[in-house]
Amino acid sequence: MQLAAIIVSLVLIAVGVALFCRAVVQIYRFVRLGQPVPAGLRTDEPGRRTLTLAKEFLGHTRMNKWGVIGFAHWFVAVGFFTLLLTIVNAVGQLFRADWILPVIGDWAPYNVFVEFIGTGTVLGILTLIAVRQLNRPDKAGRKSRFAGSKTGQAYFVEAVILVVGVCIFTLHALEGAQHHVDGYEASFFLSYPFVSWFSGMDLSTLQNLTYFFAGLKIATSFIWMIVVGLNTNMGVAWHRFLAFPNIWFKREADGGTALGELQPMTSGGKPIDWEDPAEDAVFGVSQVEQFSWKGLLDFSTCTECGRCQSQCPAWNTGKPLSPKLLIMSLRDHAYAKAPYLLAGGEKPMEAERPLIGTVEENGVIDPDVLWSCTTCGACVEQCPVDIEHVDHIVDMRRYQVMIESAFPSEAGTMLKNLEKKGNPWGLAKKQRLEWLKELDFEVPVVGKDIEDLTEVEYLYWVGCAGALEDRAKKTTKAFAELLHMAGVTFAIMGGDEKCTGDSARRLGNEPLFQQLGQENVMTLNAAFGEDEEYESTKKPKSAKKIVATCPHCLNTLGNEYPQLGGDYEVIHHTQLLQHLIDDGKLTPVTPVEGLITYHDPCYLGRHNKIYTPPRKIMDKVPGLRQQEMHRHKERGFCCGAGGARMWMEERIGKRINNERVDEALSLNPDIISTACPFCLVMLTDSVNGKKAEPNSGSAAGGAAAGGAAKETLQVVDVAQLLLDSVKTPVEAPAE
Repeated sequence: MQLAAIIVSLVLIAVGVALFCRAVVQIYRFVRLGQPVPAGLRTDEPGRRTLTLAKEFLGHTRMNKWGVIGFAHWFVAVGFFTLLLTIVNAVGQLFRADWILPVIGDWAPYNVFVEFIGTGTVLGILTLIAVRQLNRPDKAGRKSRFAGSKTGQAYFVEAVILVVGVCIFTLHALEGAQHHVDGYEASFFLSYPFVSWFSGMDLSTLQNLTYFFAGLKIATSFIWMIVVGLNTNMGVAWHRFLAFPNIWFKREADGGTALGELQPMTSGGKPIDWEDPAEDAVFGVSQVEQFSWKGLLDFSTCTECGRCQSQCPAWNTGKPLSPKLLIMSLRDHAYAKAPYLLAGGEKPMEAERPLIGTVEENGVIDPDVLWSCTTCGACVEQCPVDIEHVDHIVDMRRYQVMIESAFPSEAGTMLKNLEKKGNPWGLAKKQRLEWLKELDFEVPVVGKDIEDLTEVEYLYWVGCAGALEDRAKKTTKAFAELLHMAGVTFAIMGGDEKCTGDSARRLGNEPLFQQLGQENVMTLNAAFGEDEEYESTKKPKSAKKIVATCPHCLNTLGNEYPQLGGDYEVIHHTQLLQHLIDDGKLTPVTPVEGLITYHDPCYLGRHNKIYTPPRKIMDKVPGLRQQEMHRHKERGFCCGAGGARMWMEERIGKRINNERVDEALSLNPDIISTACPFCLVMLTDSVNGKKAEPNSGSAAGGAAAGGAAKETLQVVDVAQLLLDSVKTPVEAPAE
């Protein structure tokens, strides 16, 4: 047995190491096929990046969002890297059964560590195996986050970890028996019952057991290495190595997710000059090698865990988009195409496949997959290895829109309205000020009532929806009235402002975004005293403070306009309202009775991490009883309007806004609140539709998911709630 174990083990070690090293070189060459990125984008602040990597790995900060799963995975991940010396120990035991590592082999702290981490690894992988079994796709269907994952590969990896973990534990117990451990001690604080059991065996049996388990450990480990060496696209295995560079090279050095702003379009690693683009500039992505090297690294790192899929609003409402399956498709296509790209030879059928195309066209990504995305960011927020799904989706959309003119027809109307009228509804600019007529106080208009913004504290950026959409205008008026009551001086633009370009950019029309954005930046900089004409007057500049009721405007003005030369301090209206309440300038006094549930707007929450202010405002309103929906805050569910989906019809599966409202109705609320005009429109449409359903108004109907809404159910912005409470009720005249 000893001789057989030695021969088999040494052969497997040699083959495994050779194939693994070859695979590392292949992956490195594959990733280098991607396009360069702008200088410093992925390598700035190396010390901070290293600290972020250490925090995410050692603290499992992203994995631990899922409780026991993250805890179990910590032992598996840490055990894989910290128990490597046990392989050396096993090799030594093949030649001498009682062999231990020099220096540390009989050092109690090391043995305690091996006992603890080794046992934790076994228990951890058993937990993860159980989780996978409880969520098997053949039982749960689309609800399983493992649906579409390469299950066979996952079972193989889990079996390897379990076998290796059992071998480590068993070999340690055999070591104790051969070294005559006859009582509990720190080095064998967990394995001593097995040590005691093995101690009753004769020496020959102990030695043969040692040879067997040492050989099994080595064979299992290096068979795994051979398999992964032959399968460079085996993400469920390679993520344990590739996650480290993928996290280190993430967009934000401080550990933030790749949400908020979209990155400027680049070609050949340099931002495109939109005034004079290069003749050979590449617009968007139409071939997999046109992704950046970080994109190819993203694809390789996907572990197929399905967290993104489980949170995706498109997948959860029966649409074909799964962020996981999209990344897997891109990965498998890229690895199939890579050998021909590296060789520079003739392209076979795989290389000729269109990146975006229907099944009939043999496309890698179906157009319905691409256009189902709401860019809500749930996938990016949940990914434990920091894959940047939204950026890759938008890159593919850019090529489809700018070069192919292939996008849902309804969005074309929105784009034309933006081009001609500067707003998605196509209304005249004078209508941006119509809502002012419904107020009983004056709101200064820049360029009309005041020369510039030095005379006020804030510019209130009303936005297209807030100025032109009837339901959103209620929020606009409520917020303006609250600012007036609190004594906050503010002004609005005079109608010359355009849409910020959020929908155009996320649809993929980057030139239109650039046009709208540059015009707005010029207008804003002039209003804030940043233009040359203003400079010549020697007047003091105003503080560039903007408050917005629309999270999409907030995100674009604050996070994306700096790319265009516009640096502003932008806050959301709920942040300012909370501040005014805390300072005693607004005091909610009138009770607003009822059960309320709050819907987190994606571009306020996940994209800008603003979760607390709306909830604190509602806390201050007497009479309200708050109850969270199951999916809230970081795991909040989209309303369906983001990513320009506001302007496109849903023809596949269940409407996303109906899914969200059904979740709210399961609480039987009196009020659904939000803090975004897009969300307000989408949720109101769904609620109104459900009010028209049979049994509308019944408590039972409202309480059941998918039931009709009761007639008294309201959908309102947080600002409207606060205004109702701040206002002193008008007393009825005495009879």
